[in-house]
Amino acid sequence: MIGNLLTQRLLKDPGFSKVRVLVRRPLAYTHPRLEVQVIDFDNANDIQSKLGTGDCIFSCIGTTQKAVQRDEGLYWKIDHDIPVHTATLGKAAGFQTFLLVSSVGANASTTNFYLQLKGIVEKDILAMNYHSTHIFRPSLLLGNRAEKRFGEGFFQNIMRPLAPVMMGSLQKYKPVDAEDVAKAMITAANRQEPGSHIYEYKEIMQLIKPGINATKTQRHKASENNLL
Repeated sequence: MIGNLLTQRLLKDPGFSKVRVLVRRPLAYTHPRLEVQVIDFDNANDIQSKLGTGDCIFSCIGTTQKAVQRDEGLYWKIDHDIPVHTATLGKAAGFQTFLLVSSVGANASTTNFYLQLKGIVEKDILAMNYHSTHIFRPSLLLGNRAEKRFGEGFFQNIMRPLAPVMMGSLQKYKPVDAEDVAKAMITAANRQEPGSHIYEYKEIMQLIKPGINATKTQRHKASENNLL
């Protein structure tokens, strides 16, 4: 969901001259600045040959327990190996910025499989020392997915009315529109701030305030950017 919204927004942003998407299935739309690469993510050579060169890599890939039929090894392969291997290849190819969609509560030391997995992904990508690394930790995502996820609609209906009273330490668990995450990722990419940056609900919202968006840099003009 975020990947699709992000692609469409990148194609409207004049700061990005080319958007190369690495996907498992073809997209349903075309654009003069869009280059679609259907990838066999089990094949590192295929990833390397189609990754190309550019400035930014946006990683939005992920799966669910239902999709992998509760196979934790396959879950790890998708949520860890694909972004980490791509980040490794991207660093070698000269990419300067890596932006990752993770999850609120990500923690490499926890015993929860999902949150531990996300924490290890973050840790491994941060260790690569990109010039600029941006990690987004949304809670429940709001929006319309192409695929339906069990219970997501139910929790969206519960969390929406509770969001206004989720303050202090609970604020990071507020549901967030996938569209807002996509906007925040593009703003962060355009800023090109060096170092490592982690965004939870509050920081994501700060990125998309009109006053902040109005001052974003245009350093990516005539650049190429990849979306995973």
